[in-house]
Amino acid sequence: MPCPSSSRRISVSLASLLDRAATGGRLTYDEGVRLYLEAPLNELGAAAHYRRLQMHPGSDVTYVIDTTINYTNICNVHCTFCAFFRHEGSTEGYTMSHDEVLEHVRFAADQGATQIMIQGGVNPAIRLEWFTELFRKVSAQFPSVDIHSLSVSEILGLAKVEEKSVEEILIALKESGMKSLPGAGAEILVDRVRKRISARKVGPEGWVDVMRKAQRLGMPTTATMMFGSVETKEERIQHLEVIRALQDENPGGFTAFIPWYYVPYNTYLRGEEASGYEYLRVLAISRLYLDNLAHLQASWLTPGLKMGQIALFYGCDDMGGTILEEQVVKLAGATNEAKRADLERAIRDAGFNPVIRDTYWNVRNDVALATATA
Repeated sequence: MPCPSSSRRISVSLASLLDRAATGGRLTYDEGVRLYLEAPLNELGAAAHYRRLQMHPGSDVTYVIDTTINYTNICNVHCTFCAFFRHEGSTEGYTMSHDEVLEHVRFAADQGATQIMIQGGVNPAIRLEWFTELFRKVSAQFPSVDIHSLSVSEILGLAKVEEKSVEEILIALKESGMKSLPGAGAEILVDRVRKRISARKVGPEGWVDVMRKAQRLGMPTTATMMFGSVETKEERIQHLEVIRALQDENPGGFTAFIPWYYVPYNTYLRGEEASGYEYLRVLAISRLYLDNLAHLQASWLTPGLKMGQIALFYGCDDMGGTILEEQVVKLAGATNEAKRADLERAIRDAGFNPVIRDTYWNVRNDVALATATA
């Protein structure tokens, strides 16, 4: 069935390609590049929305009540796009105690949180035991809150200081209560780009390898893309190809794809912030290209909730989280915040039905929605 919104003002071949992608047909790399570069925004968005409704019929839009706890800002990776990290020995550096982290978890749990993201810099002074003890405490004190935490860089940092394999680190973390591994640190999975913006981070193959190992241990993961720094548009499609290939290898290993744009303020790399137009194009092509990945998240933190509402018509079925206390993107210049009621109102005003989920995309009927007027 052809996508009803495909415009015949465009070439027949481009319209046919849009129709095929909208109904779940797999795009080649060259076809993905062509759609991304040539398809008018409205037609690209209509195809992505059509595909989203095929995959998730109805009006439900999920979101998660969560918080990000940045437990340390000391980091030895020194990404040029990051305004958060501090060098070892810096007077502005900090590392939270377990009690401090638990206070943040308690605050989130009191707000109804179903997920926490504990992330920070790659700090060699923090050993594996610090995390396993912390995760056991969180699991014991807050059993209804999922630990969706750390990143590929932090896992590799622990493997190095502990002189253990990645598998051994992941198993220890999983046994202590960590439920899933976020896709942070992906940025753009192209060597040329990573050498420019995160030269000390592992290359694309290394990022994929850690994710593959986590998935094979039964640990759900997410995939991300930070776009708008120094990459080309073609390299964005290369990134999507890497994600799709691993999802083919381990079906269901990635639960969601979360593209967000680089915030250049206060960073060494500098540059310009991506436009709303480019944000929507990235969302739409992501939904069409990632035919094997169930959920696309509207990462409203950088563009704001109003753009997040529009994203629900460009392929997104999930609004992301409340992200109660995130600091990394905020220090780079993002100023958007939202309470539960704000997210629910934004979803309703866009014509959809807000539904609370957990890390595994299970509906949490035991957690009441905020009041519509809160």
